[in-house]
Amino acid sequence: MNSIIGNGLRLGVNIDHVATIRNARGGRHPDPLRAAHIAIEGGADGITAHLREDRRHISDFDIDRLKAELTRPLNLEMAATEEMLAISLRHVPHACCLVPERREERTTEGGLDVAGGGERLAKVIGELKNAGIRVSLFIEADEKAIEASARVGADIVELHTGAYCDKALANDIAGVASELERLKRGAALAKAEGLEVHAGHGLTYNTVEAVARIKEVQELNIGHFLIGEAVFGGLKASVQHMLSMMLAARNGAG
Repeated sequence: MNSIIGNGLRLGVNIDHVATIRNARGGRHPDPLRAAHIAIEGGADGITAHLREDRRHISDFDIDRLKAELTRPLNLEMAATEEMLAISLRHVPHACCLVPERREERTTEGGLDVAGGGERLAKVIGELKNAGIRVSLFIEADEKAIEASARVGADIVELHTGAYCDKALANDIAGVASELERLKRGAALAKAEGLEVHAGHGLTYNTVEAVARIKEVQELNIGHFLIGEAVFGGLKASVQHMLSMMLAARNGAG
C-alpha cells in the first residue's frame, strides 16, 4: 500500500455499511464508491469491502466499480468458496481476506478455523497467490491459528479484536488487559512466523490506541464505527481523526 504513517501503521476503511444503508431502501444512494473516495481523501491507505454470499450489503456491481475506479488498494473480504474464488480471480484485487461466514450472523463472528480448513483452504490460498493476490486470514490471536496460517501459505493474518472491544465496552478492566496481552503475544508470534500482521473488528476512538501501540501491527481495518461517526461529522473528518489517534499512539509506543 502507498501511504504509511507513524512507524509503519496503515488504516484500511471498510465501506460495507454504506451499502447496508443503501440497501435498506434500494436504489443507488448512499454510494459505497463515493464513500471510498471520501475515505481516501481523508487519508485511508486502502478500502475493504466484504462480498457476502447473500449480498446483504456489498454487491457484485460495487466490486466492479471499486476495482475499476479506486486510487488505493482494494481488500476483498470473502468466504473461501468456489464462487468467491472465481470472482476474486476475475477482478484481481490487491488482497483477499478470507473470513468465516454464516448466513444468520449480523457480522463476522470470531476467527477463521484455519487448522480445520485443510486442503480446501490451502487450494484457495494457492490460487489467489498464483494470481498475484496477497492473502490474509482473519483469525483469533492464538498460537494454533497463527501457526496454521503460516503453514497454509498466507501472507497476512488479521487478528480479531472483537473480544477486546467487547471487554472495553463492558468496562471490564481485567478483561481488557487480558485480551490486549493475547493480541500482543499473537502479533509477536505472527511476525516471528513471517506473517504481516493486521488487526480489526469493533475498533473505535476509545479502543484504537492500545492496538495501534502494538509495534508488529502494520494495518488496522475499521468500518462500522467510522461509517456511524460519519452520520454526525462526515466520513472524511472521522477518518482523519482516527488516523491522528493511531499516529499519536504509535509514535508514543515504546
